[in-house]
Amino acid sequence: MFKEDNERLAARLKGSLLEFTKFFYPILTGRKFIISLPTGRESHHIIIAKALTQAARLEIPNHRLIINVSPGSGKSTLLCFWVAWTMANNPDSRFLYISYSKVLAAKHTETIKRIMQLAQYQYLFNVRIRHDSKAKEYFQTTKGGAVAAFGSGGAITGQDAGLPGLERFSGAVIIDDAHKPDEVHSDTIRQSVIDNYRETIQQRARGISVPIIFIGQRLHEDDLAAYLLSGKDGYEWSKVIIKSIDEAGNAMYPEAQPLEMLLKKKEHDSYVFASQYQQDPIPAGGALFKPEWFVMLNEEPNVLCTFITCDTAETSKSYNDATAFSFWGLYEIESFGIKTGQYGLHWIDTLECRIEPKDLKPTFLDFWQECMRYKKPPQLVAIEKKSTGGTLLSLLDEIRAIRLMDIPRTREQGNKTKRFLEVQPYIAERRVSFPEYGRHVKACIDHMSKITANETHRWDDIADTAADAIKIALIDKTLIYTTNAPDYEKIGQNINLNQTHINRLRRNAFGR
Repeated sequence: MFKEDNERLAARLKGSLLEFTKFFYPILTGRKFIISLPTGRESHHIIIAKALTQAARLEIPNHRLIINVSPGSGKSTLLCFWVAWTMANNPDSRFLYISYSKVLAAKHTETIKRIMQLAQYQYLFNVRIRHDSKAKEYFQTTKGGAVAAFGSGGAITGQDAGLPGLERFSGAVIIDDAHKPDEVHSDTIRQSVIDNYRETIQQRARGISVPIIFIGQRLHEDDLAAYLLSGKDGYEWSKVIIKSIDEAGNAMYPEAQPLEMLLKKKEHDSYVFASQYQQDPIPAGGALFKPEWFVMLNEEPNVLCTFITCDTAETSKSYNDATAFSFWGLYEIESFGIKTGQYGLHWIDTLECRIEPKDLKPTFLDFWQECMRYKKPPQLVAIEKKSTGGTLLSLLDEIRAIRLMDIPRTREQGNKTKRFLEVQPYIAERRVSFPEYGRHVKACIDHMSKITANETHRWDDIADTAADAIKIALIDKTLIYTTNAPDYEKIGQNINLNQTHINRLRRNAFGR
């Protein structure tokens, strides 16, 4: 009887991916597997499970499946359990698990291995991992199956997916998050991932019935998902596109991503929301910064400290970027006279000019001297460390009164698009203000409203100074300031009061 119960349980679990996941997830993690229950729409867990089940049954046309769904949806978890589930049914299956880095892919293959090493799994399905399979990025079953992890941009050697000549499921090529979000805006890196798929990855499916499955959020209008969806690889892909907010305004995963959170993301980080959450990247030519995001103040805020950011040009030619100097004040944002604990930047002034490198120093010093007349003189000058910027840094280093900070540009920091996207939420949250009647306001807002994600804008010198300022003051918080500066007027009043008291004591003591 006990054996029959186990046989029925094994058959039930082998017949349903969701039943399999609900059974083994608590054993693996100690937590219940919760299937989303959105209002007015089908659970995304069920939608994904149906599509993966069809792939395992070889019911997907062309055996090409693409699933676009937001980060934090549990997609990778469900995919890992899917691999273990298919192994329970066909333990000789061979998988390639590919992510934007081999480290990430190995994290997922380790999860698969841990599921398959559970005592209950091995007992119910009689599927075991070979004793000599010690690595998490590659392991084999005793029936000849294998799971291997690779990075989407690197070489894939010595491993294939599936088995040739079979009319049943025998493995798959899995691509889970092909692009790294902070690298996808590099044309070179993004294209290298697409080229690697075209030239190498798709060739690793050993038979015509071996599925290739892409799962992940959209990141860019020209990412790998766009390449596949357009049929440029010669195949029509079955598409499962799951938006975080559907046309009726219902949230996909209210338990983890409630509608209020999604709407806030839409308001303050529209580019990321459109691509990663709605699976519909904004065309890169669209403006990143809206004019209404900038706040106009008719009174100066209580500025804590000020600083200057500089972006220098290589030449004075009118068709190149200009040189730009911007003057900033850091302050605590108040609402109805109450301090919010959130800090903002007041864009006090900007100078944009096209000058020869020899004129950089005197032009900057003129701007700096104007800034020194402000109630809080600048405590820092930050300059992008490129050719003419490096020259200006060395020239100003001789002046004792100026504290300098060089801004390096490294590959790890990404290109300009990445830097602009990083600061977009801060501007969208209305944390950058202007003096209402500032001479620079219109020019700066017009300039910022032309900045695009694909760098089709003509100039970005002023935007560079803004991005650097937000990075320094609001993201990295590298400014040093104090709200407890000595009140010298009050100190002087106290000294006078003390002297008056001393004089009174003397008159009382000596009668004069």
